[in-house]
Amino acid sequence: MKTLKLFPTTLCLVLTAFLCCSSIFVFGKSKAETYTNPLKTVDGDTLRFGDPFVYKYGDTYYMTGTTAENGFDYYTSKDMVTWKYGGPLYRKSENHFGAGAFWAPEVEYYKGKFYMTYSCLDAKRGLLLSCLAVSDKPEGPFKDLYTPWFDLNYSAIDCHIFVDDDKEQTPYLYFSKNGNQDGYGYGENYVVELKKDLSGMVGEPRLVSRASQPWEKVRWDVNRCNEGATVIKKGKTYYMTYSANDTGYEFYGVGIATAKHPLGPWTKYEDNPLMTTDLSIGVSSPGHNSIIESPDGKELFIVYHRHADPNCTKPNFDRVVCIDRIYFKKGKLCIDGPTSTPQPKP
Repeated sequence: MKTLKLFPTTLCLVLTAFLCCSSIFVFGKSKAETYTNPLKTVDGDTLRFGDPFVYKYGDTYYMTGTTAENGFDYYTSKDMVTWKYGGPLYRKSENHFGAGAFWAPEVEYYKGKFYMTYSCLDAKRGLLLSCLAVSDKPEGPFKDLYTPWFDLNYSAIDCHIFVDDDKEQTPYLYFSKNGNQDGYGYGENYVVELKKDLSGMVGEPRLVSRASQPWEKVRWDVNRCNEGATVIKKGKTYYMTYSANDTGYEFYGVGIATAKHPLGPWTKYEDNPLMTTDLSIGVSSPGHNSIIESPDGKELFIVYHRHADPNCTKPNFDRVVCIDRIYFKKGKLCIDGPTSTPQPKP
């Protein structure tokens, strides 16, 4: 058998070629087939906003979030990884009561139309009230339908419409009762059935969750918050992701609760949170998420924000958009993440 002999110059060339080839492969995929958090635009700019929400229509993904002073912008993508700015998705009308704090938009396709929920500030009453807008197209423009949508005499934010897969395709609304008392801020998640035309509520809202677990009580004297509910169904079980604590500080994170009916009762995982701050991997305060399927429909991804600089001085509201895989294992919702290293593309 002949042995291949490599002289020093040849050996250097071979090693260089090997290292170059190795560096573009991660998890068996080329660099072009991976992504790294945070997400970026086609121009290479980081997506820098909070409360990201992704919805899909046809083969196109749409992303919006807390992006503009008096409304919301949107981005589009085919692969969930690289995004193109689309322009304004919604802007408030001239006589709109909203004086700012246009937060956390979500879009639900329902009975042939696209419905957007969002909240904003009623300055006269000092309340954050939720509104409902509508469009015939996923890219808008969305026009207000109800401003406010409902008024319960307290601040209600982070609206999430969930349409069940029952025979009636019953719509439900999840939202966070938000406020301050006795020196601390609080948030409590509620759920209520909606009328079939989404014009109002059926019955009274029911409590879903409030700060109750040890990880949710780390700043008990100043913050007691559950917010940002998102609900999906697998089999006969309903799964809710929610965020807890204060997004400006280092203890923000995502928890899980389950139920056998959209109205509950809901039970939190004992091993919550699903994800929270981990400075060893460059992650600070991940939360306020949405959930979306991959282009091939075989995977689920959680879309969330976290601090742009994990070592920033708190409180901080400079946030970036990230995605990571979630999956079910023996009926339990789990996450591959949060991540800051190259991951296989959806």
